[in-house]
Amino acid sequence: MSEVEVPIESTEERINEAAEKAGQGWISGVALYSALLAAMAAVTAMLAGHHSDHAMIEQIRASDQWGYYQAKGIKAAILASKLHLLNSGGKELAEKDLNKTERYKADQENISEQAKELEAKAERHLALHSQLARSVTFFQVGIAVAAISVLTRRRRYWFVSMGFALVGIIFFAVALAQGALGL
Repeated sequence: MSEVEVPIESTEERINEAAEKAGQGWISGVALYSALLAAMAAVTAMLAGHHSDHAMIEQIRASDQWGYYQAKGIKAAILASKLHLLNSGGKELAEKDLNKTERYKADQENISEQAKELEAKAERHLALHSQLARSVTFFQVGIAVAAISVLTRRRRYWFVSMGFALVGIIFFAVALAQGALGL
C-alpha cells in the first residue's frame, strides 16, 4: 500500500498568479484557503500512509503467527503418530511425550489468539487508512474547485469548494474519533 499523493503545487501557483492579475480581494482569500487546504491534505495523506503501512506490518505479523500455529500443529501430528506407533507396538509411552501433546495444543490456542489480535489491529489500521484517504480526496477536490472559481471568476464555486473541504474535514474528524492519532 502506498501513500496518497497530493499534487497541488502547480494549482496553488496558478491561483496566486490569477489573484495578483485580477486585483480582486476574494481571490487572495481563495489562494490562502487553498494553501491551508493543501497543508491539511498533506498531513492527512501522511497519516493515511502511516496507517496503511501499519496495516501491512500487522497483517505480516499475523501471517507469521499463523505459520507458527501450523508448525505446532505439524509437531503435534508427528508426535501423535509416534505415540500411536509405540502404543500399537506395545511399547511404553514416555510421560514427557504425553505432556508435549498437551503443551502443543495449549501453545496453538495462545498463538491463535495472538494472530487474531494482530489481524484485528491490521483491520483497524486499514479502516483508518481508508477514512483518511477519503478525506485527502475531498481536500484535493476542494482545491481543484477553488482553482476553478478563480479561473472562471465565479465566487460560488469557492463556496462549492468549501463544501468539499467540509466533507474532507468530517472524514478526518471521524478518523480522529476512531483513533487515527493513537499511533
